[in-house]
Amino acid sequence: MPQRTLSALSLALEEFVQARTRAVATARKELRVSELEARALAAIGAEPGIRPSRLREHLDVTSAGVTTLVDRLVERGLLRRELDVDDRRVNHIYLEIDLDAAPWSALTGFGSDVETAVSEEPRADADAFAKVLRRITAATRDRS
Repeated sequence: MPQRTLSALSLALEEFVQARTRAVATARKELRVSELEARALAAIGAEPGIRPSRLREHLDVTSAGVTTLVDRLVERGLLRRELDVDDRRVNHIYLEIDLDAAPWSALTGFGSDVETAVSEEPRADADAFAKVLRRITAATRDRS
């Protein structure tokens, strides 16, 4: 069977994904957090005070899974729960760590570095590449 040759863009995208995967895996290993825990921390950092139901939707896990995950991260001192002042049956989840400060910034470091590199490119080029990448992503998703 003949070997398929990938386009320069496919190769570049693969290189990007591998570099991001390595950077995040290294950070997770150093911080001793699982992929799911890292995703949860990022979601809570992006939406402080997130409710467990919203976190469940974001992570695509069961309610019991979110409870277990949050319990574990609270025990480790990474999160805290606060009861809603208007409805004591509801709680909100907050970070007890600063994702912008070391060592936790390692989880978002690659993304921050990419954003810096993108900002150094001509705006029109970055915008055009974003449009192409969105079209490719949509076409690929539609085929899957």
